Parts: sequence; C-alpha cells; structure tokens
Amino acid sequence: MAPSTAAVELLSPKEKNRLRKPVVEKMRRDRINSSIEQLKLLLEQEFARHQPNSKLEKADILEMAVSYLKHTKAFAAAGPKSRHQDFSEGYAWCLQEAVQFLTLHAAGDTQMKLLYHFQRPPAAPGAPATEPKAAAPPAAKAGPAAHQPSRGLWRPW
Repeated sequence: MAPSTAAVELLSPKEKNRLRKPVVEKMRRDRINSSIEQLKLLLEQEFARHQPNSKLEKADILEMAVSYLKHTKAFAAAGPKSRHQDFSEGYAWCLQEAVQFLTLHAAGDTQMKLLYHFQRPPAAPGAPATEPKAAAPPAAKAGPAAHQPSRGLWRPW
C-alpha cells in the first residue's frame, strides 16, 4: 500500500528517493519498450524479409534497426543520381534481362527483330519521342528468309 501524501511529507529525502526509484525505473522501461515496439512497426517489412515467422526479441529488433540504418546511410552516401543516370541504369538492366531471356529460346524472326532493336542506343529520358527514319529498302532477294528487320520501332501487330 502506498503511503499517504501526509506520510510522504514526513519522510527524509533519502527515503523519498527510495520510494520514487521503482516508479521512475518502471517509467524508463516503459519508454524503452514503447520505442522498441515503434521500431518494430517501422521496420516490419525488413523483419519479414530477413526473419519471417519468428518471434523477435528486443535485441533482434535493435540489431536489425542498426543494420537497416547502416545500409540506408551507405546507400545515401553514394549520392543522389540524376534522372538520366537512373534511367540509363534501369534501361541497361532491363536490356540485359531481355537479351538473356531471348537468347535462351530458339531464335525466331521476332526474337531477331527484338535483339536488333535492342542494339540501338537508348533515347535520353525526357527527349521527344521521334520515330527513326526507316532504312533504305534492302536489295531484293528471293523469299521471306531474306527479310531484314527495319530500323523503325518494332511493334508486334
């Protein structure tokens, strides 16, 4: 049972501190636990990616938060990319994936047209989309096997 306010006034400062210490310590632990829970909610996706279906201890949450912040800081230290650089990297990655996919399958006319189209340099982002001029018609050869892809934008229809 807690002492009444009249009884607290009669206590010495040392006795007051002894009564106050457990209350202050509980408040401190509650703040720590609340902050750890907020970290857990903020980094929920990161936890699911690294440790799905596992109960996280407080130490796990703190370690994951530190790791995430270090990764984010290292990524930010690389500096902001320009739109053109970001576009170029994305285009190069997409091109690499598409060429890898197309080379895994039998080379048909469509695949050859796409590969030919991908060999041209990309247009800069924000540049006006102009249709490239078609190349001069190739020398007349007999049969459909002599068909060469046009320089115009390839469309599947």
